[in-house]
Amino acid sequence: MNYNKKSVEDVDVRGKRVLCRCDFNVPTKEGKITSDKRIVAALPTINYLRQHGAKVILCSHMGKPKGEFKPELSLRVVAERLSELLGVEVKMSKDVAGEDSKRLAAALQDGDVMLLENTRFEKGETKNDPALSKALAELADLFVNDAFGTAHRAHSSTAGVADYLPAVCGYLIAKEVGIMGKALAAPERPFVAILGGAKVSDKLNVINNLLEKVDTLIIGGGMAYSFLAAKGYSVGSSLLDSEKIDYCREMMQKAEKKGVKLLLPVDTVISKSFPDPIDGPVEVSTVAADAIPEGFMGLDIGEQSRRLFAEAAKAAKTVVWNGPMGVFENPTLEKGTIAVAQALADSEAVTIVGGGDSAAACEQLGFAEKITHISTGGGASLEFLEGLELPGIACLQDR
Repeated sequence: MNYNKKSVEDVDVRGKRVLCRCDFNVPTKEGKITSDKRIVAALPTINYLRQHGAKVILCSHMGKPKGEFKPELSLRVVAERLSELLGVEVKMSKDVAGEDSKRLAAALQDGDVMLLENTRFEKGETKNDPALSKALAELADLFVNDAFGTAHRAHSSTAGVADYLPAVCGYLIAKEVGIMGKALAAPERPFVAILGGAKVSDKLNVINNLLEKVDTLIIGGGMAYSFLAAKGYSVGSSLLDSEKIDYCREMMQKAEKKGVKLLLPVDTVISKSFPDPIDGPVEVSTVAADAIPEGFMGLDIGEQSRRLFAEAAKAAKTVVWNGPMGVFENPTLEKGTIAVAQALADSEAVTIVGGGDSAAACEQLGFAEKITHISTGGGASLEFLEGLELPGIACLQDR
């Protein structure tokens, strides 16, 4: 995929109606937004469009209404918060691409902002229905995609609309594509990737793709036990993708053949049972990775593994990290994930953290400022690491 895409700065937006796809899928409780981080993240693109005389038409999804109007998933709360942040009234349409949207869009003046209702209230959105894509396109003269979190979805508001309008990216996608694209296409070396999380099956293609690019691949989290089992170790009652053992062997052989150093845990924190509740007390001990007793499960990497992984990360010039090293939600089982986050924060390398739990860990620990880039998209950043073409980026004009 070509990562060199045109951005809002490469086109003339003055006097034009610009349809801007954002990621306003914010968490809410009892009708109130509990975190406006995603709204704040969209402000640089919105402000640029306003300052350069565009008539701004924002759109996004929220939740999974499955093509039905659900009042609790209305974007009205987002329009209210945006109005406060921008200091201007953000007009809210009652529909996605119907008569009310057309009326409001037609009345916009340069610098005005409106927000369409939740795109997923329309059944055609997730099916990339050409009729809905065309109706959205008719509202505007130009399409800007700034929602990296949904760039891996071929939906009407993320990709389909680009069949009918010139399409460029906003600042968020430009940053994601610029930093992650360069890391994968032309990384400063040594290039180290750290993968964690529960299952090998979730990251099959990511492992395969990264082995073509990295100098060192570190595997922790629940997925490590399938690799340890593939080495012939007993893993007790640890999480195991038993159908993927042969795949793990293949990947270890591939790493050896390509001269890629593949690091697995050398020791592991074990317990007799998974914590219940997730953050409840848990009695643990640490054993060598090849000595997990029957009836015990590995739930985090041990102290030696933490040192080993941290040293590899600190020696790198580029580090990509996706997925925790253990059951990070539990205070007793968070040390492995903290050690990796700390190593990235202390590193002078280009450090890139995928979305989801790894990003949450860096933010909770106060390390976010010390990381080069924290991705705004969990699923999208994973597909990016797989080397897949992301529909919401592929549809944008090349530079």
